[in-house]
This record gives sequence, structure tokens and C-alpha cells, in this order.
Amino acid sequence: MGLGRSRQLDIRHVFAFPRYTEGVDVTRKLTILADAAKYDASCASSGSQRERAAGGMGNTQRVGICHSYTPDGRCVSLLKILLTNVCVFDCLYCVNRTSSDVPRARFTVREVVDLTLDFYRRNYIEGLFLSSGIIQAPDYTMEQLVEVARRLRLDHRFGGYIHLKTIPGASDVLVEEAGRYADRLSVNIELPTPAGLQALAPQKTHPTIEHGMALVRQGVDEARRETRAARRVSSVRRTPAPAFAPAGQSTQMIVGASGDSDRDAISTASHLYRTHGLRRVYYSAFSPFPLADRRLPVTPPSLVREHRLYQSDWLLRYYGFAADELVTDADDNLPLAHDPKTAWALAHRAYFPVDVNTAPREALLRVPGLGVRTVNQLIGIRRHHRIHLSDLAKLRVSVRRIRPFVVTADSTPRLLDSDGSRLSDLVAAKPAQLTLTFPEANAS
Repeated sequence: MGLGRSRQLDIRHVFAFPRYTEGVDVTRKLTILADAAKYDASCASSGSQRERAAGGMGNTQRVGICHSYTPDGRCVSLLKILLTNVCVFDCLYCVNRTSSDVPRARFTVREVVDLTLDFYRRNYIEGLFLSSGIIQAPDYTMEQLVEVARRLRLDHRFGGYIHLKTIPGASDVLVEEAGRYADRLSVNIELPTPAGLQALAPQKTHPTIEHGMALVRQGVDEARRETRAARRVSSVRRTPAPAFAPAGQSTQMIVGASGDSDRDAISTASHLYRTHGLRRVYYSAFSPFPLADRRLPVTPPSLVREHRLYQSDWLLRYYGFAADELVTDADDNLPLAHDPKTAWALAHRAYFPVDVNTAPREALLRVPGLGVRTVNQLIGIRRHHRIHLSDLAKLRVSVRRIRPFVVTADSTPRLLDSDGSRLSDLVAAKPAQLTLTFPEANAS
């Protein structure tokens, strides 16, 4: 776990407290269960705001939190652990499945609470991301997760961020209770299609997983309605409506484990956004492990493929694209040579060029190289004067990349009617951009 440039985590300092009477044992648990949690990517801590209670400690805000990063750029400023990696399920793609020969460990509720508070006091973390293998039964496991959050919020008045993974098949009552204490809830959709899930994890089903998502959306919507109603009653002093998972919900989808296509992944993500109001879908390239089932691939999928799915996800959420626009009829997978927006533009050359001085916002969002923030800036600028290429350069737009697709006050493109391969080479991303850049967006 990365902890910034100037601070290094030494867990011996944490275990120096008297309550850790078996510090070595807890150290081993932390080593095992933090490592077991690394496969879950859906732990971004954004979109929530929680004020510190009087006499309590910690708060969560939308901005101003100091994050730490791993070498690959992922934010890991949460204490990210499993309650246990013991699991009664035998999902073939999971290293913690019941038939897997891995070291096992299990935290007690008190140990997780104490670790969270002690790590927070040292400014190592901003909150807790807690998931778990399924022990005994879904309800039993979910009770343990909820109890951790309840003790932090009520017993210790902890105002930091809490993200809980809900357990598929857990009772509605437990999911609703979890939403009262957690900033974000999530349950993994696991694989893009029901058929893939049936083949590799027959104990889980998409309807069961989506039932939990529907419960969370219902709770979030009801809390928002209560908040709006409380604000309307301005003449009467009222206690604010209780929050329910104010940062919403997210999910994770494994890519490359079951032979599903990018079209399957994008279509499923679009359905989840539309039906359950998810904040994020995270994509995780399948990571092969020793002694895996023969039905699993032995080589991991390209990380560029995972990156292209994230780019497509941005286009679904912020750019007005539909799922069926992002893959071609000839191929169910996203092209790796270009980002999805550029690939769409090359396949729909009749749509271009777009006049940046007159085109509506929806058309500008389709232009490769223009992000949401830049489009908003262009619309503001053109109210005062006509836009030239120099204005695009001042906004740090790649003029080389955007020029074939736009008309400005001083430029009209010609390459759209010339050889297609020439145009493709001109707008091709540099090698570094294949893994390091994401489409620009205003929200996370």
C-alpha cells in the first residue's frame, strides 16, 4: 500500500498499543488480508461528505483529502482489507475460493475497528474499505461487516470514509442497515454475462447481485427525497434527514476470465448505470494464478484492453455515447490502436468536421481530443469571440490530433476526404497514452 512520498507505514508503531496483546498474530493477519484485498479495484473514495460529530474524530469531504498512490497510479488512501479470506463459495476465478490452497486468516470485529482508528490517527489513511469472503452464510458475514461500521460510527463517532462490500444473498434488512453507516456500498457483478457467471461461479447469479443493487438505489433515492423535503420546510427547525450511502454504489467486473467480449462488458455496464444508478463500474483484467482451473485462461488479457473499457465507460457516463456505438458490427471488441472516441470518429467520418463556433455541446463532445471541461470552456469563449486554432492551443488541446475533425475561424480540414490510413496515423495516440491517459471528465 503506497503512503505518499514522505511517509512510510511501519505497522510496528500501530501494534505498540496495549490493546494489541497478540501483535504478531495481527501483523500476520494484516499481511494476508491486505494482500487478498488487492484484487478488488472498486475502492475510490469520492462523492461523499460527512461532518465530524462533536467530540468525534475524522471527516470525509469531496475535496481536500490527501491521497496516496501506488506506482500504477491507483489511489490507495484507504485501509483496504478483507474481514477474512475464508470463503464457502468456489468461484473459479477467485484466488480465495474454498478449494484454493492459500494461507487463511480472519480478523475479529474489534481488530478491524482498532486498526482503522489507529491508522487514521497517524494520517496513514482517510477511511476503510472492507470486504470479505463468505463465512458460514451471507447473512452471518454481512452482520460482521455491518458491526464494524456500526462500532466506528456510533461507539467511536468516526467521521472518516467507509466503503462496505455487501454480500450477495444477504437479507434486505442488513443491506439497509449497512447503508446507514457506510458512505458507499458495492456488490461485484463479477462477470459481464450470466452465462459466464454460471460457468465459473454457479453459486452466484446476476439476479441475486442486482437485487442488492436495487435495494441500495432504493435507499439512496429515499434518503434524497427526505433531504429535499426537509429543505423545503424552511420555517420549521428540523433534524436533517439521515444519509444513506451518500457516495452511492459501485461494482467491479472481471475482464478476460470467461471469454466474454467488450460488447458484453459495455452493454452490462450501461444496463447497470441505467437501472441501478451506479456511480462507477470498475474493470479488472483477470490475473491468472497458480493451480487454476483449466477453464481459466493461462495468460492475462492486455492491460490496454482494460484501459479501453475504462475510456468507454467515461463515454457512456459523460459524453452521451450509447453502448452499441462503441463497438463495430464487424468486431465485438474495442480496437486497441485507438481510444474508443477516436475509433468512432474514424468510422463515422461523415459526421465531421464540426464547427467549434456553432456546433451544439453534444456534437463537440464527439470530437476526439475534446473533454467535458474543454467543451464547456469553448462554449463560454465563443460567446465573446470566434475561436481560432490558437485558442485551442491555449486550452492545452492537441491541435495535431483535433485539427482533422474541427472547423475554426482560421482552419478547415482536408484530410477527412483523403486516404483513411493517413488520417488514422495522424490521430494515433502516442505509445505512452495507451496506458496513462483517461478521457477528461468533471467528476470521478
